[in-house]
Amino acid sequence: MVSAEDRATRSPDLARKVRVLHFVSGGFSGGATQVAIQLVEAALAGTKVEPLLVLRRKRHTKPERIQELVQRGLPVETVSGWANLATIVSLRKLCLRYRPDVLVAHGFSEHLWGRYAGLLASVPALVHVEHNTRERYTRWRLAQARWLGRRTARIVGCGPGVLQRLLELGFPAGRTTAIANGIDLAPFVKIEPLALASRESALIMVARFGAQKDHLTLIRAISMLRERGLRPAVYLAGGGKARHRAAAEKLVKDLQLQDQIVFCGMLRNIPERLSRTKIAVLSTHYEGMPLALIEGMAAGCAVIGTRVPGVQEIVCDGINGLLCEHEDPKSLADAIERLLRDESLAQRLGATARLEAISAYGRERMNAEYERLFLALIPLVD
Repeated sequence: MVSAEDRATRSPDLARKVRVLHFVSGGFSGGATQVAIQLVEAALAGTKVEPLLVLRRKRHTKPERIQELVQRGLPVETVSGWANLATIVSLRKLCLRYRPDVLVAHGFSEHLWGRYAGLLASVPALVHVEHNTRERYTRWRLAQARWLGRRTARIVGCGPGVLQRLLELGFPAGRTTAIANGIDLAPFVKIEPLALASRESALIMVARFGAQKDHLTLIRAISMLRERGLRPAVYLAGGGKARHRAAAEKLVKDLQLQDQIVFCGMLRNIPERLSRTKIAVLSTHYEGMPLALIEGMAAGCAVIGTRVPGVQEIVCDGINGLLCEHEDPKSLADAIERLLRDESLAQRLGATARLEAISAYGRERMNAEYERLFLALIPLVD
């Protein structure tokens, strides 16, 4: 692994680039880490930003995952994660060696410790990226975040719902903006999606098993549909925590839905599976930017999402998908039934959703917006 100290001696070409350090959790399970990785990869492919990815080590950080990033050519460093103070000290030392122009602190609570380190290292510009609409702010941590916000160049919400939440929490409006996360559109553009009438009349939900996602409401909705004479297959794709998957499996067994609901685990061919399935569902308690739902839109699925912050700003009910009420199996069952029984509605929603996803939610757009932000913060860089 190339050290930050070695990278500090740059060629003349690199000296004209803006140095951007992305600091994020090394847990790899959340969207914040994946966004940071994507931004680093995009910068490496460009000519204006010299990136560095810094991961906060967690108990469950797998060395092989870090090694995979190194083998892909990403500049990666890790800092201590056993205590918040240790993280700040370790990251400050790294900043003093690497000398970034911009430090981007992704996600809670890393955005606190990352900005403290940046302030202590006199990094010229700090950026806070919030990745969810419901973070675990205590009164004390919210007070710290607001204090840091007054010393932060930009506060970025990863979608319109997150931006609204940031403003509600009292972050400075003049420094707070939104840059929507994006997906890799190439697999969806490459695949010619089947017309909905030719797809399997089934549902797929791509989401990790965890407290944030609401698989149980979907399972209960499927049980209600059986009483109405509808028995669609349901594919639950994703990893996550064993206890949350076990709770879902138990409910499926209790409701005798084993012949309909399939636990797929992690899938490598998500675009292909989506393009062959009629309905994509995201039953959830809250979101930041629901990329799994946007992938369903890009595949031309008729999508259903829960009416919660993060989703309700993306899905316009009756225009590009349907919304159901939070933790309401009947509302979700009603939405699924509408799409199963009304082919023309499902076709119209899926076509509109695909056009919108491809035009508005690509990674290239996200990468370009972040690059413009970084360059705007350092106007004297050539």
